[in-house]
Amino acid sequence: MSYKILIINPGSTSTKIGVYEDETQLMEETLRHTTEEIAQYDTIYDQKDFRKNVILDVLKEKDVDLNSIDVVVGRGGLLKPIPGGTYATTPELLEDLKIGKQGQHASNLGGLLAYDIAQEIGVPSYIVDPVVVDELQDVARLSGHPLMDRVSIFHALNQKAVAKRYAKETGKPYDELNLIVVHMGGGVSVGAHKNGQIIDVANALDGDGPFSPERSGGLPSGQLMKVCFSGDYTQAEVGKMINGNGGFNAYLGTNDMREVVEMAKTDEKAALVRDAFHYQLGKEIGSMAVVLDGKVDQIILTGGIAYNQITCDYFKDHCGFIAPITVYPGEDELLALAQGALRVMNGEEEAKTY
Repeated sequence: MSYKILIINPGSTSTKIGVYEDETQLMEETLRHTTEEIAQYDTIYDQKDFRKNVILDVLKEKDVDLNSIDVVVGRGGLLKPIPGGTYATTPELLEDLKIGKQGQHASNLGGLLAYDIAQEIGVPSYIVDPVVVDELQDVARLSGHPLMDRVSIFHALNQKAVAKRYAKETGKPYDELNLIVVHMGGGVSVGAHKNGQIIDVANALDGDGPFSPERSGGLPSGQLMKVCFSGDYTQAEVGKMINGNGGFNAYLGTNDMREVVEMAKTDEKAALVRDAFHYQLGKEIGSMAVVLDGKVDQIILTGGIAYNQITCDYFKDHCGFIAPITVYPGEDELLALAQGALRVMNGEEEAKTY
């Protein structure tokens, strides 16, 4: 039996929607929201009905019959830490999305919008592998001071999707593989996947791990402390140094790896930043190999930067001794969400309860 799936992926100034029949895309649209439209609403949750109406209008324009939809799936938001999987939109989950259990982000609307539309047509709704997926082993949680634990916030949806894709393509169960997955986009994350669990990964959002096009990664703590108490910067400004104006943006004024590669042909500083980006990520891959006791079946490179051949060649040259390398460039979040719902609808997995 085939299933028709409506997928909803809200971002800060846009909402991506898609309609799939099983894994075949029938429609995809990116609905742009102006700053003025968003500014009307005091909270993320207040935007829900506005975004819902825009979605329904576009579906009507595209002649999508809502009554033909079998399941609705939304991007997961900043919930409490949970294991990976596909989750039913229970009242508890919806309430934590509404209040922003770990913070306010447009992704919190994914499950709420999916639930509202699914209720109107009498079908189930789910979220899949939100950024707060937490499968860390206990030893990975200690940071060095009891006031600050290591936190698992990363590109869980794409990491899980490409790991399961590799398992399916090789005919091996995901829960029997040891993988290192390297997501490279505006932020970066390197996850150690052991027997179906991501047992170690850096907090890719809030100042941990390697630097990325937009994020500083782990900074020298003593120097960061001096910056914070210098009186020259507000908390918000330091926050932007860590997430938004860090990494490539801070060094070179661009968050585009393609521009960095082009600049590096004639600019020594750009070449050094490019090399340092590769160097830090390579060290992180090596550390995750230790987490997996050196028993790594495959290293997987993914995200937009995985389209860059120079980057892929670097890791093949410097990390290929650890394990073979597979490249899945880009990230297809709509397909990953559809696949999560399909695994439940087809009985391959049971929906988890939040």
